[in-house]
Amino acid sequence: MFHLLKTEGRARRGELICAHGTAQTPVFMNVGTQGAIKGAVSAHDLKEVGCQIELSNTYHLHLRPGDALVKEMGGLHKFMDWDGPILTDSGGFQVFSLAGLRKIKEEGVTFASHIDGRRIFMGPEESMQIQSNLGSDIAMAFDECVENPSPYDYVKRSCERTLRWLERCKAEHDRLNQLPGTVNPQQMLFGINQGGTFPDLRVWHMKQTAQIPCDGYAIGGLAVGEPTETMYEIIEAVEPHMPQDKPRYLMGVGTPTNIIEAVARGVDMFDCVLPARNARHGKLYTWEGSLNIKNEKYKNDPRPIDPTCTCPVCRSFSRAYLRHLFVAGEMLAMRLAVLHNLYFFNSLMAQIRLALDEGRFDDFRREYSPKLAARL
Repeated sequence: MFHLLKTEGRARRGELICAHGTAQTPVFMNVGTQGAIKGAVSAHDLKEVGCQIELSNTYHLHLRPGDALVKEMGGLHKFMDWDGPILTDSGGFQVFSLAGLRKIKEEGVTFASHIDGRRIFMGPEESMQIQSNLGSDIAMAFDECVENPSPYDYVKRSCERTLRWLERCKAEHDRLNQLPGTVNPQQMLFGINQGGTFPDLRVWHMKQTAQIPCDGYAIGGLAVGEPTETMYEIIEAVEPHMPQDKPRYLMGVGTPTNIIEAVARGVDMFDCVLPARNARHGKLYTWEGSLNIKNEKYKNDPRPIDPTCTCPVCRSFSRAYLRHLFVAGEMLAMRLAVLHNLYFFNSLMAQIRLALDEGRFDDFRREYSPKLAARL
């Protein structure tokens, strides 16, 4: 399912074989929370911008339109007309972000829907059942994402519960994959490392999690407010204890610089709403740094967003036109901006893979890690 092709330092080059195709790693997964990229971008557009894996949200699709309906429609792939790999997160992060609206017990979590307030229960078994109905290629284990910082004793108890939940996820996932009516019987399961910002808890939890046979392992609970250097330190502490022959996924990260630095620390997979969210507000990425297309200085700028970019937006439209669309409040502004940013992030990953293939990732990191953090 995962082949590690080569390494350079801790950085890894590999390929992940899924039921719906093979993804080259390191890979950035484009986030389509409710089965669509925000900004009027369809699954067909994802092909054009080089997306390898699409990510959708268990919690949101369970609430609307309902995972039973998606299964009835043939699974999420058919529902959104995407034939590549899909990863679904467990719903844990969304549930735990509803701080005042949920109650955690050993069985699972009772929470209030953000749509209509109705009470809903989700535990490890329910999360696995929803993701099985969606038919994704990769299902994420149900975990608790604690707030940073949180008290040490609470984080420790949470880690212990997340381990018990992973055991239950594994058992239910195996059962569901063997049922005759399962949408995708080759669905994989990834376990999630937690532990807040406490390196000793992170290492202990990763060692314990790695003993439960999963198809991949993720680092969760980071990029939620802690300093960037703390995030890097946690990755460095956890990585030596992650199985070498399984993909490593850093959840919810991040900026281009974050991605380059995490690849250097041994991470294979990433996802983040950042490129699409920033695009919808006019922040666009280039190989010289980011820019705010709404700025007055782009009013009569005939150049594309990035003169070196070959995305469908840069091939056809000027900065001046895109700025006009934003100022005029046209929906096309968000669509074009999102297409460009997603193309940039997917191109960034392609360049990282090429640098690893050619044995020059250190040079690539030295040049682009600081450069892509700049604001033009």
